[in-house]
Amino acid sequence: MQFVKFKLPFSLLSVISVLAVSSCSKDDDDDEMAVNDRATITVENVIESKPLTQFGTFMNAGSSPVINPGESTSFTFYAGKGQAISFAAMYGNSNDLFFAPSNPGIKLYDNSGNPVTGDVSSQIRLWDNGTRINQTPGPTVTHPGEAELVTKNITEITLATPASQLLKAELTHDGGTKFTLKLTNTSGGTANETPVSAGIWAVSHISGTTLLKEDPIFSPGKLSANGLTDLAETGKTTPLEQYLTGITGSNSALSPVLVVVYNGNDNPVFKTGENDRGQGLKELSQQGNADILAAFLKTKPGVKEVFVLKDPATAVLLPRINGNDGGKASQVISAQKGDRIALAMMYAQSNDWFIAATNNGVAGATRGDISSIMGLFDNGTLESSFPGAHIGSEPAQAESQPVQQLANPNQFNTLPSLPQMVKVTIQ
Repeated sequence: MQFVKFKLPFSLLSVISVLAVSSCSKDDDDDEMAVNDRATITVENVIESKPLTQFGTFMNAGSSPVINPGESTSFTFYAGKGQAISFAAMYGNSNDLFFAPSNPGIKLYDNSGNPVTGDVSSQIRLWDNGTRINQTPGPTVTHPGEAELVTKNITEITLATPASQLLKAELTHDGGTKFTLKLTNTSGGTANETPVSAGIWAVSHISGTTLLKEDPIFSPGKLSANGLTDLAETGKTTPLEQYLTGITGSNSALSPVLVVVYNGNDNPVFKTGENDRGQGLKELSQQGNADILAAFLKTKPGVKEVFVLKDPATAVLLPRINGNDGGKASQVISAQKGDRIALAMMYAQSNDWFIAATNNGVAGATRGDISSIMGLFDNGTLESSFPGAHIGSEPAQAESQPVQQLANPNQFNTLPSLPQMVKVTIQ
């Protein structure tokens, strides 16, 4: 500031000085306020991807878990096109033989995409675990028998009676992506009559047309591992269950993220208990397309900023795979006192589920990790299916239900907590 060089009365000079100081202080406050209003919101997929979507056990429903000749058991599971069902159970009158289909398991859809139903026994095989010296299969077999001096690789084995005539497998399609597999011990009266132990089953995740794990239970030509030996030698499922537990879970990407800065009392994106507004949330929750809703919100009063955040490399936010970081996207936003921030993204392994901030978004002045206030919601526009079993299946049945926050466990399974699926920070 340049001053004119002549004398002013002291009192006037004092007033000018005060005004000058006041003016500078106000400018500084405005600058500081502008800086404080700006923040960076970052959204990261922190799901630890798992290769299996489901596993479980099966056994005789009676007093003994063993399935004797003439007895049956069944189990229900979910699978979309391209997925298969794999299982294993001990051939009881042996040292270490087990029933299982060839990898990746029994096909559940034909080449036209129709669910497979009926007798699928022809896909069952009998395998040698390679850990015990084989005696002639029969009721006089000594358990567990002698161990192999050198453990052998798993190989297919053929008996006088084909495996498909010893264990019958029948598929029922229960609608949507739900199936039931019934197993019946049909070995009675054959040359290879045998009890069948309790068993274990598994379904792999699929990415496009690629199964993430084609050998969930065993690998022919390789050594037995992960607890399969206990099942093949003694019929015990617990060790294999423990292994499968560690590789079963979510493997979902998250869609590009809609971020909205707004002023008002109502979340402009959605409200629980209210049906989809037809403004683009359906496209976000069903297809991961946030652009339609973003374009609409830009025209809505009270909405100040709208962004669609995409991972720079892949657009969608992929989960953590093989220890690598998951997808991440960031955006600088400007939120003043009284503003609020809403965000939403599709949970990709669903028909119409989305992740969003609960209640009425978050205060614009909030800073730090806000992952704990995120929730998983059902948009109510498509019939829900098992997460991870909808991929490649026929379009889900349309419905018209209010938007609701999902409980965890949900009606199908238990997902990780929200902070274990998505990390959201404002800094």
